[in-house]
Amino acid sequence: MAPTTPDPQDGPYRPGYELVAEQLLAYVAEHDLRPGDRLPTEKGLAELLGATRNVTREAVKVLAAIGRLSVRKGAGIFVAAAGDPTDQQLVHYQPTDMEHVLMLLDYRRLIEAETARRAATLATPIEVRAVRDHAARTVEASRAGDVTGFGAADAAFHDAVGLAAHNVFLQSGVTNARRFAGQSDVLLFHGDVPGSLETAGAQHVAIAEAIAAGDPDRASALMIEHVDTTRHQFERRIRDRVFNIPGRPQAPDQRFSPLREAGA
Repeated sequence: MAPTTPDPQDGPYRPGYELVAEQLLAYVAEHDLRPGDRLPTEKGLAELLGATRNVTREAVKVLAAIGRLSVRKGAGIFVAAAGDPTDQQLVHYQPTDMEHVLMLLDYRRLIEAETARRAATLATPIEVRAVRDHAARTVEASRAGDVTGFGAADAAFHDAVGLAAHNVFLQSGVTNARRFAGQSDVLLFHGDVPGSLETAGAQHVAIAEAIAAGDPDRASALMIEHVDTTRHQFERRIRDRVFNIPGRPQAPDQRFSPLREAGA
C-alpha cells in the first residue's frame, strides 16, 4: 500500500500526506472499523502504508482536522466518534472517491430541492428577508473577490433556506451534506476554488426571489439547477486535475469550491 508520488509529466503533483490520508480512509473501510475503534500507532500505520512517519503524522492531522480521526494523547488514534446514529452508516465515506462525492451531490440535489420547495411555501417574512440578505451577501463577496466572505455568506444562505423549510430533518440533512462536502474540499482541492463565484451568487439571488414570491416549483427547479451547476464544475475540475489540462484560469478571486458549495 505504499503511496506513490506521480511524475509531474504524468499529471498534477499530489502531496504525500494526501495520498496517505486516502489510504488511511481506505484502511478504515477495508477493515470495517467503526467510530471509537482504535487504529495502529503512528509508527504502525507508517509501516503498513509504506510511508514515512512524518508524512503519516501529517495525514493523521488532516483527517483529525476534518473529523474523520480522533487523536487522544497517551491513548492512540481512533476512528472519530459519530455525533448521531445515522453517521454510523457514513463512517466509510471516501471524500476523494468520485463515486462517493457524486452520490453526495445527488443526495444534495434531492434534499435541497425539497427544502427550497417547502421554504417557498412556509417561509415567514422574517425568514424571507434573511434568505434574500444572505443571497445578496454572496453577490457582494463575489464582486469583491472575497472567497472567505463568500463561503460564510453561502453557508448562511443555505442554512436560512433550511430554516425557512420548517423541518429539522431537512435542516440536519443539509448540514450533514456540508460537513461531508468539506472533507472532500480539503483533501481534493486544498482550498482551491474551482467554480464561478458570480454564477453561484446569481443563482442564490434567483432562488431567494422564487422563495419570496411563494413559487415552490420555481424555487425547487432553480435549486436543482444550482446543484447541477456545482456537479458540472466539480467534474470539470476533476478532469483538469487528472489530465492536467493547461490554460484553465485559476485565479482564486474568481472561483469557488463546488464541494464547499455542495455542503453550504
